[in-house]
Amino acid sequence: MVKVLACMAALLSPLAVAAGKCERLVATGSPDAPPYSWQDPQDPAHLIGANVDLLRQVAGELGLKVEVLNAGRRDQALEEVRSGRMDVLLDTPLLVEQLTALDYIHPALQLNEYLVWTRHDATLAFEGPADLAKYQGSLSEKARLTPAFSAFTKAQLKLVPAQNLTQAFQKLVLGQVDYVLAGRYSGMAMAQSLGMSNHLIARGLPVDRPGLYLALSHNSACNDAWLRGQLAKKLTELPISGASEAVLQRNVERWKAQMQVQAGAPKQ
Repeated sequence: MVKVLACMAALLSPLAVAAGKCERLVATGSPDAPPYSWQDPQDPAHLIGANVDLLRQVAGELGLKVEVLNAGRRDQALEEVRSGRMDVLLDTPLLVEQLTALDYIHPALQLNEYLVWTRHDATLAFEGPADLAKYQGSLSEKARLTPAFSAFTKAQLKLVPAQNLTQAFQKLVLGQVDYVLAGRYSGMAMAQSLGMSNHLIARGLPVDRPGLYLALSHNSACNDAWLRGQLAKKLTELPISGASEAVLQRNVERWKAQMQVQAGAPKQ
């Protein structure tokens, strides 16, 4: 009788119930947002990146298997998760209009710090975002800013759109613009991979820090209070452990190496 009760208690434990309901998460995200997530050149059906690695680590600690698929463009990835065909979006900004379809897990998986990048020899006087109004800047069309800062840039700044960060940095090096707004890590890796590290520098404090969140679909069978609570707990622990920074740096180097291979450049 004691053994029977012990077995029943084990089966009814929160972990057992959760594991019985959901043993595998299917996730997706942006295919073009290195070092956070991007398409695996060796396996285009899947994504790689810092957010992918962190999700795998967190899920592994919870006894869950994870598959991170490439669902296509960001809007396609969002729709796959909204519909419930996939469970998790792993690098989404917090958008109020999506709260009816997604549960955002707090804190953010990453904070993407946007910095002002200039040429090393630039005389640009910059102490805060308002100072940029007198200069010509550039921003990748793929950048994801907070709603407040995005509204500020549209109202106050003169920004030339670029198809991607490569094009924006090329405009900067050629003197076509005075500065570029770009993420700390994506800017660092891009400058190094393009051989521009000696020409470009990040200036001052971040002008924007949009969060990149894990979001669970309301239509996912895995979305329950236990999983949301456990994910929130693990995400709170990540920065304390130093895991986030280490994973980011590793993926900056990973992306930089891939860029060098694609460009035919020798690895440093």
